Amino acid sequence: MDKPVLRVREVTKQIGRKQIIYPLDLTVYQGQVLALCGGNGAGKSTLLRMIAGILQPTGGSIEVRGVSWKHNRRTYAEQIGYMPDDYLFGQGLSAEETLAFWGALRKVSKDRVRETLRIVGLEDVKGSAVSSFSKGMRQRLLFAQALLTKPPLIIMDEPTNGLDPYWLESFMALVRSARQEGHAVIFSTHQLTIAEVVADHVVFMKEGRIMEEGTVDSFNHKYGSHGLQGAFQRLFGLHAGEKQD
Repeated sequence: MDKPVLRVREVTKQIGRKQIIYPLDLTVYQGQVLALCGGNGAGKSTLLRMIAGILQPTGGSIEVRGVSWKHNRRTYAEQIGYMPDDYLFGQGLSAEETLAFWGALRKVSKDRVRETLRIVGLEDVKGSAVSSFSKGMRQRLLFAQALLTKPPLIIMDEPTNGLDPYWLESFMALVRSARQEGHAVIFSTHQLTIAEVVADHVVFMKEGRIMEEGTVDSFNHKYGSHGLQGAFQRLFGLHAGEKQD
């Protein structure tokens, strides 16, 4: 786990006169899972969208495997699999048709499309309309499109929101598998129990700044049995999952 896949250096984001992200640094290594935690308005989604190339930073630099979005957008995008927090799927299309559409855009074979559906547990419903899918099944399909090209970096924005326990278990298993295959993974979550189980490194953000970061073990050492929950309460004065004003 010594090869950096993602390097974020002194990145900022300003919209009008409002500072959304203050200068921050992040590094994610090959085979590492990093969880972004924090309350609403912390800047997690903004940061992930900048890393995904959807938003342009106001300042600083972002590189994936040494490639900058500013200098080579196509090559940069090819290094990334991005799973948004939600997506409006085409009406009437099946799971296989939807994933095949994404696959065609990325020049992925039909065999890889079918393999990815199997990996995320949608092989048995590949012919079913996505409009009939539960939240968890739609999340699996979004995860599948992020995996299609076997990208070095997988980015997921709140992938566990509103999901049932079965999908949460599936999600954790999929993230572990991605790590074992050498992917670097960065995701945001309000659920500290998920971060505690699957993340190698946890970053707490508040109002666009990194407040504290470290391994799960380092948080457990500092906060004892409270671990990540103890850090969250100290930083935000809330229990994980509660909303900030």
